[in-house]
Amino acid sequence: MADIKYEIIEKVGTVSESPKGWTKELNLISWNNRDPKYDLRDWAPEHEKMGKGVTLTKDELKELRDILNDMDL
Repeated sequence: MADIKYEIIEKVGTVSESPKGWTKELNLISWNNRDPKYDLRDWAPEHEKMGKGVTLTKDELKELRDILNDMDL
């Protein structure tokens, strides 16, 4: 598998942290020098490893926000 290049442009926030120190974070990330997208995934303590995640454009993130705001949580 080819190396995946990424640059965290903005750390938006941390959703949770596991007992082993991994954090679930929402960040703005540029993957392989492409336009940045919002990204929600688990990260090892020094961002040296990552879990599977979801990337969203700004418009998709706004739509998700609207869906969550409409939910009775």
